Amino acid sequence: MSRRRRQSIGFGYIGFGNSQATFNQKSTTPFSKYKEKLDMEAHLHYKMNFLHQDLSKEDKQKIKDKLRRQERKLFKRTAIISLIVFAVIVYVSYYLITQILSR
Repeated sequence: MSRRRRQSIGFGYIGFGNSQATFNQKSTTPFSKYKEKLDMEAHLHYKMNFLHQDLSKEDKQKIKDKLRRQERKLFKRTAIISLIVFAVIVYVSYYLITQILSR
């Protein structure tokens, strides 16, 4: 009777273990997203094409600050909505548990 080695049909060993998280990682915010926003802001608000004229350091800093404020605002809004939803879920579960235990 010959012994054959079983062939694996899953992921191969890649040096980091077979953790699936290694394959699913994503950078938080790609640079191209910010570059597109910077281009759009420069084109809309300063009436210039980003490719033809260079922005001054002050203009670039204004745009970067505006983008950072927008990102912060979005993060705060998301956090507040998440907390409200979490509080509602906790309250409903507490109410249901007390109703079940009181019977």
